[in-house]
Amino acid sequence: MVEGGIAKADKTEFTECWRTTWKTPYIMRLALSAGIGGLLFGYDTGVISGALLFIREDFDEVDKKTWLQSTIVSMAVAGAIVGAAVGGWINDKFGRRMSILIADVLFLIGAIVMALAPAPWVIIIGRIFVGFGVGMASMTSPLYISEASPARIRGALVSTNGLLITGGQFFSYLINLAFVHTPGTWRWMLGVAGVPAIVQFMLMLSLPESPRWLYRKDRIAESRAILERIYPADEVEAEMEALKESVEAEKADEAIVGDSFSAKMKGAFGNPVVRRGLAAGITVQVAQQFVGINTVMYYSPSIVQFAGYASNKTAMALSLITSGLNALGSIVSMMFVDRYGRRKLMIISMFGIITCLIILATVFSQAAIHAPKIDAMESRTFAPNATCPAFVPLAAENAPPSRWNCMKCLRSKCGFCASGVQPYAPGACVVLSDDMKATCSSRGRTYFKDGCPSKFGFLAIVFLGLYIIVYAPGMGTVPWIVNSEIYPLRYRGLGGGIAAVSNWVSNLIVSESFLSLTHALGSSGTFLLFAGFSTIGLFFIWLLVPETKGLQFEEVEKLLEVGYRPSLLRRRNKKGKDVDTA
Repeated sequence: MVEGGIAKADKTEFTECWRTTWKTPYIMRLALSAGIGGLLFGYDTGVISGALLFIREDFDEVDKKTWLQSTIVSMAVAGAIVGAAVGGWINDKFGRRMSILIADVLFLIGAIVMALAPAPWVIIIGRIFVGFGVGMASMTSPLYISEASPARIRGALVSTNGLLITGGQFFSYLINLAFVHTPGTWRWMLGVAGVPAIVQFMLMLSLPESPRWLYRKDRIAESRAILERIYPADEVEAEMEALKESVEAEKADEAIVGDSFSAKMKGAFGNPVVRRGLAAGITVQVAQQFVGINTVMYYSPSIVQFAGYASNKTAMALSLITSGLNALGSIVSMMFVDRYGRRKLMIISMFGIITCLIILATVFSQAAIHAPKIDAMESRTFAPNATCPAFVPLAAENAPPSRWNCMKCLRSKCGFCASGVQPYAPGACVVLSDDMKATCSSRGRTYFKDGCPSKFGFLAIVFLGLYIIVYAPGMGTVPWIVNSEIYPLRYRGLGGGIAAVSNWVSNLIVSESFLSLTHALGSSGTFLLFAGFSTIGLFFIWLLVPETKGLQFEEVEKLLEVGYRPSLLRRRNKKGKDVDTA
């Protein structure tokens, strides 16, 4: 079954998933209903990228304070940390279905609060509520789907949750574009999230609890009834036997350790199977965030503006490319995750991510070096009292204009009014204000405050797209699949919660620091930093994460009992067989 710590699972064609769900549509109903949690997850994390542009226009204090922008974005992540932590306990205590219902209520409350917010601090409160829901949904939806799926198609079905996450992000950009010219812009963008929450709540009321959780709670007849709707008749008994064996082993462990939360935590970290599962699960979750993906998803329009596209509408339209590719990549994951395996997809994905990040760092570096020059005369005469304060002393000293370019101007907290004739010709370095933006626009010019006009801008868009293409099928969906199947049943909610918390803590660190990093290191240095983190992540995935494709949950436990080491680190006996994997 499992030898040498390596799973030799049979290849599973993507068509097998469709054949199975076509014969048993109930399976897909369960997966899609639970997956709406992923849609909400994606929408609420993606919509803020466009909404933030208009929040900044409505509230001057948000526009002027980078830390306030980061806080509005990242408070949903902070809430998700709490939601994931509490969600693990709720999952084990009250069940997967109840956790999803609670998450829906939190999503709805958060959407209403944000839509009606009279001030930035109220938006932050709404984002925290949404974050609670996101944290619970991020771990519960894939867990529910995995426990209600046959092992041979489990990866593909859990990938539907990933598809709905990326689909939710894509949908959020469409909604952002739809409300660009509507009074209330960002209020509609943020408030729409309440609709799918209501839909999922109604659907989940008609669906059952996870059969594995029911069996664990001695509701064996209910568990069997659900399994009979999921598995062919000739497989139900084998699945019930496997559940019985697993639950009996866990109850024996529980009799020794205890059932309180502290006892469960102690038992989890004292159990080598859970420890190895957590090592793998936390590794992939932290790596998923430190490749920098959510800086792209949360700040995609801002990054597009860094690349030289000043218009809010243009930035959001181009951002549709990245979110659309992310959704497409999730479909690719569904096609290959059960055929080629979780580990292989993640490793290939990480190599691609590192390559794209290095190229993006190079592109943004060249864009900064070749930014348009500053025309000293224009800067002094463009409008009364309009010259950038930092540039005035240099102008007074007749400093050569070659010493300054657009990027230097922006880093001095000023704005760049581009040439009206040639977009890459020298322009004026002027004060940063809405009035100056209007003055610049009235003269047929474009006002830049986040990025400079650049011949390299299109390359940034191209490689952001490639970055998403290589990220989505591997690191985008697979970490959630791994965490839905790598823990013993007794510790599945707890283990998934711990791993989800590690994901959201990493997410918070990355999203909260991104704008500050771009100001301190520039876009180029920030992407290069993510490339370094990605390299470290690749090493630990190779070292710690086993292959689990096609395995029953009980087989995964046996795999972790033996322990895992990459083939290069295994000792072999004279016959060439692995003898040490612990």
